[in-house]
Amino acid sequence: MASIKFGTDGWRSVIAEDFTFDNIARVAQATADYWSDNPVAGTERKVIIGYDRRFFSDRFAQRTAEVFAGNDYAVVLTPTPVPTPSVSFAVKDQRAVGGVMITASHNPPIFNGFKLKSHYGGSSDPETCQAVESLLDRNPIRSTRLADAIAARQLIVKDVRPAHYRALKRLVDFKLIARSKLRFAHEALFGVGAGCFEELLSGTTCKVTTLNGAHDPLFGGINPEPVEQNYARSQAFLRRHPHDLCLVTDGDADRVGGMDGRGNYLTTHILICLLLRHLFVNHQSRGRVVKALTATSMVDKMCGDYGLELVETGVGFKYVCAEMLKGDVLLGAEESGGIGFPGHIPERDGLAAGLMLLEMLATERVSLNKLVAVLEKEFGPHRYGRIDTHFPLEKRAALMERLKHNPPARLLRSPVADVKAFDGVKYVAQDGSWLMLRGSGTEPILRIYAEARTDAAVRRLLRTGVQFTRQV
Repeated sequence: MASIKFGTDGWRSVIAEDFTFDNIARVAQATADYWSDNPVAGTERKVIIGYDRRFFSDRFAQRTAEVFAGNDYAVVLTPTPVPTPSVSFAVKDQRAVGGVMITASHNPPIFNGFKLKSHYGGSSDPETCQAVESLLDRNPIRSTRLADAIAARQLIVKDVRPAHYRALKRLVDFKLIARSKLRFAHEALFGVGAGCFEELLSGTTCKVTTLNGAHDPLFGGINPEPVEQNYARSQAFLRRHPHDLCLVTDGDADRVGGMDGRGNYLTTHILICLLLRHLFVNHQSRGRVVKALTATSMVDKMCGDYGLELVETGVGFKYVCAEMLKGDVLLGAEESGGIGFPGHIPERDGLAAGLMLLEMLATERVSLNKLVAVLEKEFGPHRYGRIDTHFPLEKRAALMERLKHNPPARLLRSPVADVKAFDGVKYVAQDGSWLMLRGSGTEPILRIYAEARTDAAVRRLLRTGVQFTRQV
């Protein structure tokens, strides 16, 4: 039988190789066993199941639902593809014991995945995922045919998006957005976010343009990830038809990227910093700021100036989620575009981030580029780069040990001031520039990250990172 391992955010594998109906049933049975063995006070024996637009996602979700029904759970199954945060919100809102989202998020079209959501409405913690792994094949698979479960009213087919949309409108000053007359573009990357902002902003003075919203399991030949190389189509459109902002969502709409209204790339880091400034200055909110290791050091400088406590976590929003569950958090964010807000769910939510950026523009009433210029004037330029290189899994541990115990004396011309090795290895120089190497949680890929004051310096740091990989 195929070996099933949970990575950074759930289990992902190639469709029809390891990601099969049989293996889906094995994982669903193990998950059902785990929640049966570990009931949560105040929750119902209910599971929310959603899915994205990938090939056969609906069928994989149905098979998952049949297994939970066969294990005497009440099941809510979405009738159409939905955003991951809609499923997470439904888990919390309906007091379900947990949820499953069938998605491989931003991975290539040949992949699909099984994301676990816990009762609090966020990604399950590593301990839960490991426990589910340990229960694989402990019990034979029990299932009930979909039609029979529906006839017995044990399974209901229901759209979970409306309740999520209502919560999003409560999270922001929606009346302010509604009368702002903003021109808003949304690059959906052929994912489940397509049409969501049109529905949310229907009946307002905002003009919404959805780009690449067709349902295409091949995602138009790209990976549905919010990175600049995937923006060519929408950049060309925006140069001809300017807007106030273009937000990008990934394949399951839990992560964000962006462009200004003319198609110029905005890093996820600058979006995080814009939102942090908005919450601190315009909302006058306070609390701890939680960021993953790979997020910009501009956040560190902002927290220092604002007098906010900064908490740095490993990579993966489940670690940010764990801090959000402790309370007193102003913002949770990660480099890959996952952003979470207090008073909502401890989960990254691309739709929430989009509405919050619209609220920011409606409040400030100046251009997005002027707000970026304000940040850079106050905290200095921060340029960032990342490359992903194939690297054998069997050599990764040796590389990380070598990097951890043999740090360079300098990064470019600045002495190395700190080495962080709790998730990959990160070197931080005295001038604030940094270089980090870390293995992907789901693939034989090594990610190399760097940040410095100039693009040229970032490129030099990335080349240094590549040279390090050749030492093992």
